[in-house]
Amino acid sequence: MSANTATAPEKTIFGHPVGLYVLFFTEMWERFSYYGMRGLLTIYIARSASSLINEGPGLGWNTGDALWIYGWYTMLVYVMSIPGGIIADKWLGQKKTVLIGGLLLCVGHGTLAIPSETAFFTGLILIILGVGCLKPNISTMVGGLYPNGDPRRDKGFTIFYIGINVGAFLASISVGLVAYYYGWHAGFGLAGIGMLLGQIVYMAGLKHLKHVGNFIGKSEDPKVIEASKKPLSKIEKDRVIVLILSFLIIIVFWSAFEQAGGLMNLYTDVKVDRFIGSWEVPAAVFQSLNAGYIILLGMVVAGFWVWWKKSGKESSSLFKMALGTIIMGLGFVFMMFASKEASAEPFGKAAMIWVILAYLLHTLGELCASPVSLSFITKLAPLKYASIMMGLYFAATGFGNKLAGSIGEASQLEKYSGDLIAEVHTVNELTGKVDYEYVLNGEEVKINDYPINHDLNIEFKTDVYLTASEEIVFELHEGENDIANIISFDEENKESLKAELKDFEATAENPMHAKLLFEKDEEAIKVTENKGDGQDYAVSFIMDETQNQQEYKIFMWIVVYTVAFGLLLLVFLKRLKKLTHGAEDQEETMHEEAEGFEIADVE
Repeated sequence: MSANTATAPEKTIFGHPVGLYVLFFTEMWERFSYYGMRGLLTIYIARSASSLINEGPGLGWNTGDALWIYGWYTMLVYVMSIPGGIIADKWLGQKKTVLIGGLLLCVGHGTLAIPSETAFFTGLILIILGVGCLKPNISTMVGGLYPNGDPRRDKGFTIFYIGINVGAFLASISVGLVAYYYGWHAGFGLAGIGMLLGQIVYMAGLKHLKHVGNFIGKSEDPKVIEASKKPLSKIEKDRVIVLILSFLIIIVFWSAFEQAGGLMNLYTDVKVDRFIGSWEVPAAVFQSLNAGYIILLGMVVAGFWVWWKKSGKESSSLFKMALGTIIMGLGFVFMMFASKEASAEPFGKAAMIWVILAYLLHTLGELCASPVSLSFITKLAPLKYASIMMGLYFAATGFGNKLAGSIGEASQLEKYSGDLIAEVHTVNELTGKVDYEYVLNGEEVKINDYPINHDLNIEFKTDVYLTASEEIVFELHEGENDIANIISFDEENKESLKAELKDFEATAENPMHAKLLFEKDEEAIKVTENKGDGQDYAVSFIMDETQNQQEYKIFMWIVVYTVAFGLLLLVFLKRLKKLTHGAEDQEETMHEEAEGFEIADVE
């Protein structure tokens, strides 16, 4: 258990303890590393292992598997907050546990910079352990900087939250661009440098955190010793019940919000027109929108809630969490518009504006719900279970992340697969020579050649339909060549495809559409003497119309269940507030002078 009580007098900056800014910059750089890596994660896993375009080859997994990994990774990152909280409360205290977590994160991100699949998964495991130690405890320490009932606490968490998003904003742009021009592992390495800076800030600033995050087992304060031994009171038990119930809305909120790093990230990469003039914006850069909005709107939203509360209107944390979930869910209406636009024509793409507007509502919802939920826990959690309750909050976030991954997986249909059986010259006649211009390791590379000569991926846009005799036709979308004879399918794939084409009533006049992607086997590429032989190529594809319909349905159901859960919380709001026993009512009279953010320097 950790001591979590600030003592006065205190040194303050802009009305808040100096320790807040130490934790602000520590978390800023930690989130720089986390969100920088997260912005690359699913795209790297799903990028072809033989790709040489821009960031270079990835792991070559399909998108469904990439989202599966994303869901498990982001769940475990937060679920590990439970043992992280227990370690702090029972053995080390928050300060030491945060220190250990930071060191694990430095090693983990550094490991990701090594171009090896083994190093990649080892790095993920170390990051999971590091975040588990750091995340719940650093947030609890923020709450510990303020006495019970201090109205500055919500604003303190908002400032802290802005620090998180300054890191996320800087990372999403810089790490995404570094990866784009210098390769995936350079991007992962830059994220690791950010974590190292955060660790240096934390270690240098420990002198400003002497009175928070200490191990209570060594405390000599009679009140602290008594609090650690006595059983929970009826009021404390009721508050714990409210916290546990509030975790349900946390799961719902993050299951939708975390589509940003998974489904929305992949959707932006594939289905959004990202060109500004002749420059294509890297998909990972769109992850900066959420953080950028928070930096711009964070204090505006916080100020709005101060005004709202002074107007005598409902402003409890539970109300804000419900409203935030509803607003965030409505952001997916714009993704429904994006899906409609992308499906309006064959191989169509959606305009960037839909993604930009979706992230705007997601951010407004997040600003209503997330900072106050952190503060809410520090107000209601019993002192001796402070870190454990914060750990449970982050575990709920983790379960929301896992649900987000599962939702993302459900949006990705299983691909049809087969093999390339044509001779090299036949394929070359179909593709012609192709101009390849990309950046590899910071250098521009230009190639004009047949892709098969370099074992590169080959993609054909095709119209797909059945003839009267039920033969499958793959006709080039901008030509009349039927290329079905270059592909071999097993009977299961063939019959399944026929059934889908029949359901759609696909004909030559009203065909379905598919991008046929031919990829050479990763192991075959390593055999240099086989380069350009045209062997060991597999083909995979999904029917565009069916995939578009599936994505639209997923976006629609996210809107439905987030709004429904938010409204349900509002229905039971009064009953839940009674169980808090006025934990938030004490804030009216304390530290009102702090609202002006006057600079003080009290020793």
